[in-house]
Formats: sequence, C-alpha cells, structure tokens
Amino acid sequence: MKQGVFTVKSNRFLTENVLEMILEGDTSDIKRPGQFVNIKLNGLYLRRPISVCDCKENELKIIYKTVGKGTEMMAEMSEGQRLDVLTGLGNGFNIAKSGDKPVLIGGGVGVPPMYLLCKKLIEKGVKPTVILGFNTQKEIFYKDEFESLGVKTLVTTVDGSFGIKGFVTDALKGVDCSYYFCCGPMPMLKAVYSACDTSGQLSFEERMGCGIGACMGCSCKTITGYKRICTEGPVLEKEEILW
Repeated sequence: MKQGVFTVKSNRFLTENVLEMILEGDTSDIKRPGQFVNIKLNGLYLRRPISVCDCKENELKIIYKTVGKGTEMMAEMSEGQRLDVLTGLGNGFNIAKSGDKPVLIGGGVGVPPMYLLCKKLIEKGVKPTVILGFNTQKEIFYKDEFESLGVKTLVTTVDGSFGIKGFVTDALKGVDCSYYFCCGPMPMLKAVYSACDTSGQLSFEERMGCGIGACMGCSCKTITGYKRICTEGPVLEKEEILW
C-alpha cells in the first residue's frame, strides 16, 4: 500500500451516472488487476474504495457510479484537482490459473477491473472471452474498448434492449470456458458460481470502512475461516467461498 497525491487529468460521463476518471500520480504499488484504490474526499470521514480499470506508469484510470455524496463530489471534479489516494490495496486476480480459454464476466460497475485483467491476459498470450452484463442498453459502457483489444465481447441486457436478452449466465451457455474471472453484484456472483463447472475467481463488492484491514468491518466467512475483503480479498477462489 502506498499513499500519494494524484491529479485529475480528465473526468467524463460514460452513461447517465457512470464516469471515467483519469488520474496522474505514482502507480508503482499497483501490481495486479483486481486491486483497488481508496480515495480521500474533503469533509467525508471514510475514503471511497474504487476498483482499478487500467494502469500504466504514472497514470491511473478508474470508473465509478454516482451512488452517494462521495461519488457525487467526484463527478463534479475537473482537470487539475488533486486527490489523496491509497494505492495497491487488495489481493487482485491471479492470472496464472487462467488456462487457455478464460472467460471474464463483469456486471455493471464490476466491469472496470475486467479491462486491466483482459490486457494482462493478452500480454501473457491468452485471448479471453468477455461477457458484460447490464440492465438496459443505456447503461452499457466499455463495449468498444474491450472489442478494440481484439477479444470476443458478449453483452447481455436484462430487458433485451441490446445483445443477448437476460443475464450473464445466459451468455455463458454457449462459451467454451477453461476458467473464469468474475466481478459484480452478489446475486450475479452466486449465479455464475452455480452455472460454471470450471474453477474461477470472484471479486466481491463488500462495503468497507477503513479499506486496509484494521476495522474488520468487511470480514466474510470462508472454508478456511474469516477473511477481510479489503486485504485477503476482494478476490476469492471459487473453492473457498461459503454463501
């Protein structure tokens, strides 16, 4: 974990309430896709944990949804503003277990960490299949960005307004899968867990207090005992999960 000051380079809406922010600062402590950062906002006691969408030297990309006071404050930020950011938090995904036909599954704001994961798998010489799940067409984001990486990208919408009608598990039915990586809301994680016979890794969107393992507020029971989602997680392997 490293604390640093980051400068807003850009901040743009992708949908009505989902934004992409690019920050400049020291990203050296971000080692794996699936890790997150914790952002301090003036006047608010708790930092805001946001997953890493993409990362390169001295540049960090995050995608977030406006769901409360903190993210609403972030949505109003402009180029040049400075933020206190903790980086390198969480365990991240282990891509060594991917096999030759991994599937990346992201639902809603669980989509962003799949992007850096996809890039890292491609660097390894593996081209995954990507499944993105949304409620409706107007909520879709980053479809074009995944396709520009040269990977097969399937999109599902609950209302059938775009792509495959239904849930991410409906798209999974026709996909050859050696291993899966998944991030999204709890009902989606449970559905993917039940639908996939292969092993996989699931990233949990648990509410966090401190984000560094001190408060124990995000602890969840696994087959090997309690784990803190902010430190031993947010990524858990399928075999250790207790629902």
